[in-house]
Amino acid sequence: MKKLFIYILLFAFIITGCSSNKTISDSDSTTSPAASSVEAVDEKVEFEILESDELKALKVDESQEVMVLMYHNIGEEEATWTRTPENFRRDLETLYNNGFRAISLEDYALGNIATEKGHTPVVITFDDGNENNFRYLENGEIDPTCAIGILESFKADFPDFNTTATFFLNQLAFGSKSQEVDKLKFLAQNGYSIGNHTLTHLDLKKASPEDIQKEIALLKSTHESTYPELNIQTLALPYGAKPSEENYSLTYKGLFDNISYDNIAVLLVGWDPYFSPYHKDFDFSKIRRVRASETNVDGVGLYDWLKAYEQGTKFRYISDGNPATISIPESKQELIQSSKFQDKKIITY
Repeated sequence: MKKLFIYILLFAFIITGCSSNKTISDSDSTTSPAASSVEAVDEKVEFEILESDELKALKVDESQEVMVLMYHNIGEEEATWTRTPENFRRDLETLYNNGFRAISLEDYALGNIATEKGHTPVVITFDDGNENNFRYLENGEIDPTCAIGILESFKADFPDFNTTATFFLNQLAFGSKSQEVDKLKFLAQNGYSIGNHTLTHLDLKKASPEDIQKEIALLKSTHESTYPELNIQTLALPYGAKPSEENYSLTYKGLFDNISYDNIAVLLVGWDPYFSPYHKDFDFSKIRRVRASETNVDGVGLYDWLKAYEQGTKFRYISDGNPATISIPESKQELIQSSKFQDKKIITY
């Protein structure tokens, strides 16, 4: 089959705030995420444009769902909010074997998806920044049974999984004040990102407008001052508790004590896969997550949705491999928010 190729400057993927990143929600159409965290580089990248027969053969559909997985703890005993090291590793292997490939939360929120063709993007997140997420042994090595130890091992074994995750922190990062700089530096330099979980894990549903902004702004300031190379621009709501609609915009844009924040993604507690970022109903400020567990998941855990995808009762995002195009069946055109992604070419088949 003859394939066409295009050269694309990654500068084109820097998406700036108010011009092109408005939320899809019709009820809040004046809000906009912050600029993309993807760094521009001065080199050309070659991407493939698939022809219709290959799109059809691969069942490419970039209008469908993406799972944003929600983890908390890695521990010795399986529980509602705890995965054992063995089960977390099994989760990663299951995802890999079923054609999933990891992408950053930032790239998902902004629609910068370059997942390998025929494969499905997945986002991995951890809440609370517990020590079992990132722990050093006495000899200075990373504990192979903590979340980062398992992720790094999986990265070495399966480099094409593109291993990454977002860790949503409170004031203390990973249980050790003395190791905060080293841990934050390691994450930033090895393809992970830090998210905001408020300074004190505050229930924002009960908080005043001032306290909402204070908790988010001070958490951002605390860790960015510890390691200035960080750019914290995502938030996971503690307890999944949402402020009132009147105050909800403060979850993604606010100011406290001259510290401003402009989040590109706000995450809820999970129960199901969420929309493609290109879908007309995608709302960056209310992204739902999937509970990555098998204990007390009430039919809405990771393995429940994997089964639903296998049975064809749910449908997952299948990538065309090209971040400059949105490829969909012709019947799905009305689902795409084309005005938001004018820099991308929509391809139908």
